[in-house]
Amino acid sequence: MLHKRLIATSTLAALASFAALGAGNPAFAQVKIGVVTSSTGPVSLVGIPQKNTVPLLPTKAGELKVEYISLDDASDPTKSVTEVKKLISEYNVDAIIGPSGSPNAMGVISFAAEAGVPMLAPVGTAAVVLPMTEQKKWVFKTTQNDDLIANALVGQMVKSKVKTVGFITINDPFGENWAKVFGELAARNGIKIVANERYQRTDTSVTAQTLKIIGANPDAVLVAAPGAATVLPQTTLFDMGYKGRLYQTHGAALPAFLQLGKNKVEGTVLAASLMLVLPEIADSNPSKKVATDYIEAYKKMYGSVPATFGANVYDAGLLLEKAIPVAARKGKPGSKEFRAALRDALEASKEVVGTQGVYNMSPADHSGFDERGRELITVKGGNWALLK
Repeated sequence: MLHKRLIATSTLAALASFAALGAGNPAFAQVKIGVVTSSTGPVSLVGIPQKNTVPLLPTKAGELKVEYISLDDASDPTKSVTEVKKLISEYNVDAIIGPSGSPNAMGVISFAAEAGVPMLAPVGTAAVVLPMTEQKKWVFKTTQNDDLIANALVGQMVKSKVKTVGFITINDPFGENWAKVFGELAARNGIKIVANERYQRTDTSVTAQTLKIIGANPDAVLVAAPGAATVLPQTTLFDMGYKGRLYQTHGAALPAFLQLGKNKVEGTVLAASLMLVLPEIADSNPSKKVATDYIEAYKKMYGSVPATFGANVYDAGLLLEKAIPVAARKGKPGSKEFRAALRDALEASKEVVGTQGVYNMSPADHSGFDERGRELITVKGGNWALLK
């Protein structure tokens, strides 16, 4: 009996020693990253490629292992809050990627900020990072800000001598910010918005809004919406015989836009990621190889090409991969000090090459894209093509 007790005591001492060694050794440390996507529900065309991207994210950052906890909010902003709270309180995550939808992301900022957990938002609206506040300083956006995309579109409108525009946007934070940004840019460039309409993401008809736009007889129409919601206004305009130019934001940059719209979206002009037209991008572009590697890995795993929305999550992983080792100098994963240092390291990201451009963050800019993060693209022969 005494012999057994001695063995048990010796074993416990060895385990304690091993645990202590692991606690002080970075190789044993693990960073937990929560991911919230809308892989079901109305936003699923955005959320599915984002969820599918999680297994492709870096599993090591410096000497630290990285674990991802992926949850689905079913496109419901209320459930987004529940899942984010769960990641913070139950899983003790060091950062959060998500949620997928703009309203969902706006609704969880306060919880991430209160907990001191950095959040990388793969959403369209710039409202998650602008104007900068004490809460939003915890948020980083892995899509192009609206003004970067809008400047390219308005520049093309001016070049094409567009004088009047019909504007239709989704009635949520994405649409609200686009109405503000585009309205200001259009006015500065002598373009008059002659029709200004809203619709819901779940609407099955926009006939009334479309009739008002056609009645105003604009030279062009801009649709500002994300995911599948981009298609309905444009196909309705086509069916009603509208012959003017059609513009879309980067929210339309997904295969489903082409598949659902078919010939009715031919000739559409949008400003979006170089991922859509990779074969036409020069090899000297730093993002071409990163984007190509991501697409090939996604195709190998799922047998299809990812929408650029998936790339927003992939880039979040690349930003974290660079920032985590920097943060680890100031604190251990799981600690308040580590998360604060991670936020600071993300804000100091410089020339981080992603799938869609190069990130240079600053205290005033938590998106970090410049002109390298967008291309003017059109739909030609049912496919994406650089606008010549």
